[in-house]
Amino acid sequence: MSPFEAVAAALGVINIVLLIRRNIWNYAFGLAMVALYAPIFFEQRLYSDALLQLFFFAVQLYGWWEWRRSAGRSGEVVVERLGWRARALWASVATAAWLAWSSGMHHFTDAVNPYWDGAVAAMSVTAQAMLARRLIENWPLWGAVDVVAIALYWSRDLRVTALLYALFLLMSLLGWRAWLRAERENGGETSA
Repeated sequence: MSPFEAVAAALGVINIVLLIRRNIWNYAFGLAMVALYAPIFFEQRLYSDALLQLFFFAVQLYGWWEWRRSAGRSGEVVVERLGWRARALWASVATAAWLAWSSGMHHFTDAVNPYWDGAVAAMSVTAQAMLARRLIENWPLWGAVDVVAIALYWSRDLRVTALLYALFLLMSLLGWRAWLRAERENGGETSA
């Protein structure tokens, strides 16, 4: 374990705790975490995850702006839910992106586990976009990401990161529950 991995993991825990609480300051910790994880994943030849950190950096900035703009009167972020058609569209696009990306990584790089790495990347992109838009469906998708990531990172001897994702799995369940409660309290809006 490198000191960078330990610091990145600690920042990740803080980030998720603040996300569960719908606190906008999660983005400051998220930005720092992804900046540290990009070189860690690159060194491990998890290229999809390394590139994902660059995407996360940009989406963290967008999410910070979006959450700030959409905070309710109380200052808390209002959550929304997708309709069935929108869920099917999100799932279809994420699946197509996963297969295309992973195939490219398999054929054009020396990536290890390109399909598992690509699954983490595609699901993470989708979940992060949902999170930035305050969609409650981000939480179960993050849970799926966590399950795949735990096995992938453990196989690459990123033990602290694998344990972090085990904690993220638990936290995604807590986040889902907290956001469901917030949705009930706010009357439950559905997005297209």
